[in-house]
Amino acid sequence: MQHGLPIVIAHRGASGERPEHTLAAYTLAIEQGADFIEPDLVPTRDGVLVARHENRIDDTTDVARHPEFAARRATRTIDGVEMTGWFTEDFTLAELKTLRARERLPQLRPANAAYDGRFEIPTLAEIIALAKANNVGIYPETKHPSYFASIGLPLEEKLVAQLSEAGWSDASAPVFIQSFEVANLKRLKAMTGIRLIQLVASEGGPADDAAPSYAAMLTAAGLDDIATYAYGLGPQKELLERDGADTGLVAAAHAAGLKVHPWTFRAENVFLPPADRSGSDPHATGRMADEMARLLSYGIDGFFTDFPLQGAKARDAAR
Repeated sequence: MQHGLPIVIAHRGASGERPEHTLAAYTLAIEQGADFIEPDLVPTRDGVLVARHENRIDDTTDVARHPEFAARRATRTIDGVEMTGWFTEDFTLAELKTLRARERLPQLRPANAAYDGRFEIPTLAEIIALAKANNVGIYPETKHPSYFASIGLPLEEKLVAQLSEAGWSDASAPVFIQSFEVANLKRLKAMTGIRLIQLVASEGGPADDAAPSYAAMLTAAGLDDIATYAYGLGPQKELLERDGADTGLVAAAHAAGLKVHPWTFRAENVFLPPADRSGSDPHATGRMADEMARLLSYGIDGFFTDFPLQGAKARDAAR
């Protein structure tokens, strides 16, 4: 990590090049120069925090190929959305460790699918050990905290306890905790001195109904309120520019005393603004570096990317 420069956050690891949320993806990200690796955290039935993009694991594991777990398929309503599949909270850690990760976007990233079946679901403890051994930070997200609290598997206490055990309990720790919800960040503020990041999307609002919308949270008054409990703002990158021009959100957040870490830079055309795409194939690689350079020029303090090698190069070129 280079002091004073924007931080490069490996989104689910180097997930553009390995199946996301695997130790292989995190290790590659570290090798490529990431400052922080990002695990999305969900609990097992026995209360162990593991890294998965969602607690529904149909798309990221081979669970459907395990006949012994066929009866675990269930329908749940999570953050107001009904879904059917297999969920981490219905498996013990030992059971989850019998599954293997697979690429979530195989049509978009077929090279990643070549690694299907090779990697386990990692625990938070394993990710902390990897980060400490390689002198990088971690940037965990608490996924669906209200939902998990409602089923008796709250995330916050276990997360804080594990971070504390690692020696991480104040703002000097190489850790940020992020959430799309508000109430759990306020609870965390009372539990730890670790820096907190309020995530916001370009549409909708927090699942805990703590604000009428994310848009309301991005007004001057809303940003001031976020600054009472969070260190920074994690906005969807589309909120930072319109038609290739700065919307002023970075400056507004800075005025409220907040750092800004937008998400998520991805190389494929489908994820890029029209001006940064190369050709018409949505799966083709576009000009992600150009988009990164523009947002870096707006003064962002760090950013999430599926491609940390290119992120580190863009960050260094912007100095």
